[in-house]
Amino acid sequence: MIINDEIGIKTHGNCHVIDITDHVTERLSRSELSNGCVVLFHVGSTAGLTTVEYEPGLADHDLAAAFEKIAPQGGTYQHELTWHDDNGHAHVRATLLGPSLTVPFRDGRLTLGTWQQIVLIDFDTRARTRNIICQIIGE
Repeated sequence: MIINDEIGIKTHGNCHVIDITDHVTERLSRSELSNGCVVLFHVGSTAGLTTVEYEPGLADHDLAAAFEKIAPQGGTYQHELTWHDDNGHAHVRATLLGPSLTVPFRDGRLTLGTWQQIVLIDFDTRARTRNIICQIIGE
């Protein structure tokens, strides 16, 4: 069986990390499926999905610091020169992280580790509402 759903998340931008594990868990619970996988896909090109240990040091500081080293906000980006905007770094960061994530589930439970949560990271320069497609495939 395949179940399609969406998750809407309000973000602040600027490397905002949001734990969406509860949203995904709730949708999996509603599905009443036992075994399979949850496929998550962020619709857009300036945010991405991954798993982390969602704690303040990592979520509020370390991830932002790492992405700033890789694709600095004040860098020169052809995207910005072409479109006359300010989010070239956001596109690069999102591309490196990726827009999708697949998490298996067994016995109706996500197979996440003890300290592992599913997060959306919004790299854009402004607040917005992000949409995540949540497709549950299983039996």
